[in-house]
Amino acid sequence: MAKKALITGLTGQDGSYLAELLLEKDYEVYGLVRRSSSSNLNRIQHLGGKLEILSGDLLDQSSLMDVITEAQPDEIYNLASQSYVPLSWTQPALTAEYTALGVSRLLESIRRCKPDARFYQASSSEVFGQPDESPQTERTAFRPRNPYGVAKAYAHWMTINYRQQYNLYACCGITYTHESPRRGAEFVFRKITQGAALAKLGQLTELRLGNLDAKRDWCFAKDVVQAMWMMLQQEQPDDYIIASGEVHSVKDLVQYAFDHVGLAWQDYVQVDPTFYRPDEAVQLVGSIDKIHKQLTWKPDHSFKQLVEVMVEHDLKALTDEGK
Repeated sequence: MAKKALITGLTGQDGSYLAELLLEKDYEVYGLVRRSSSSNLNRIQHLGGKLEILSGDLLDQSSLMDVITEAQPDEIYNLASQSYVPLSWTQPALTAEYTALGVSRLLESIRRCKPDARFYQASSSEVFGQPDESPQTERTAFRPRNPYGVAKAYAHWMTINYRQQYNLYACCGITYTHESPRRGAEFVFRKITQGAALAKLGQLTELRLGNLDAKRDWCFAKDVVQAMWMMLQQEQPDDYIIASGEVHSVKDLVQYAFDHVGLAWQDYVQVDPTFYRPDEAVQLVGSIDKIHKQLTWKPDHSFKQLVEVMVEHDLKALTDEGK
């Protein structure tokens, strides 16, 4: 009998890749979508009728209970949140409602309606804020420095508390920044790969960016969702960092992107201090020793490969638009 999985945040980058992965493994896949949502469904359109969409909202406890009761999922992946860090400063209460309290409502719904379901909570490296050690491990202290990180820290610890108090199979994956061609254009990685593609096509003369020396641990979203699934296949639940274990600067990203299209990035990139993040996280890089040792997981794609995949995708998309 096929396993059933429920994904919140189905229409996002990670949700769409996870849905593909689970369908390849012959799961019945259900997606939670807000009835009033204006979310772009483009990321899942290619999946056609293979998914079952259910209406629900992380702000509404009863809708979550109804969805879980109807779907009776074996696995639940919570990928929904207000995930844009700058927006968390302008809408801190809304960020808390979805990203923090929404997880409490979901955990309580699981406890009441499907306590044998296995639960994955998408935690974030933003819980570390400005860490006191690098690389970070699963034991590194949380020191969040923005409302999004604070909300994710709450959700992380609530998941652990429900696991301990109610014996739920509940895991947290502390994901570092991960990208793909499905990433929104508001994020710097996609802004740069699109910029390189536009420059190659003669449609861009200047790309304004913030701190080129800012460093991140970046990996491919397809690799990340594989780790999510693997976490829920283990005998015992546990929490893991999901990262590349490497750090690269924004300048590295710019250079790889423009090199791939045969252009000199210095001819296009202008540093604009208005794009600096006010609370720039310092040296966020995850140790993947634990997940590699216990789950044998590591990224399949290198940083350079990820950049090239995204630049190629943006070149094709922009070329097709112009036809």
